[in-house]
Amino acid sequence: MRISHRKKKVEPKKIFFFNEGVSAPQVLVLDSEGKNMGVMKTGEAIRLARNQGMDLVEINPKITPPVAKIMDYGQFRYRLEKEERLKKAHQHVTEIKGVRLSLRIGAHDLEIRKSQSLKFLDGGDKVKVEIILRGREMQQSYMARGIIQKFIDEINALQPVRVDQTIEKQGNKITAIIAKS
Repeated sequence: MRISHRKKKVEPKKIFFFNEGVSAPQVLVLDSEGKNMGVMKTGEAIRLARNQGMDLVEINPKITPPVAKIMDYGQFRYRLEKEERLKKAHQHVTEIKGVRLSLRIGAHDLEIRKSQSLKFLDGGDKVKVEIILRGREMQQSYMARGIIQKFIDEINALQPVRVDQTIEKQGNKITAIIAKS
């Protein structure tokens, strides 16, 4: 059984400038309900937001003039973090789990590999079935292909699967990748 130690990609967090952090000389201001209040000087918009007990938050800095909204920055950040936590809780990253067989694998070991593969497939992951050929086994690559094909057929009989990568020989390894269909 192989364990993947790949590092996960981290998305950069969006940075929202607020109050004195807004660097544009003029901004298009939206009030707390989202109504357009027109283009104002940044200092005037900050003063207007402070009079209401709120902050001026730059929503879209890429257009001219940038869009800024009058709102409570703390609540805004909390709402964004809460949405990200919910997205994170409902996502599943598909991984490729490895199952290694051999030319001389016993019947019981084969059953264990099948049950592990079914568990991985039920979890939404893909399964990479591989056989490493050593020494004289290199001449029996046709036997290894037969063992992998038989393994895939037996799993397919228990649970329908699709073959993402057909049986290939790469050096001294013969591999195939299957996924739940």
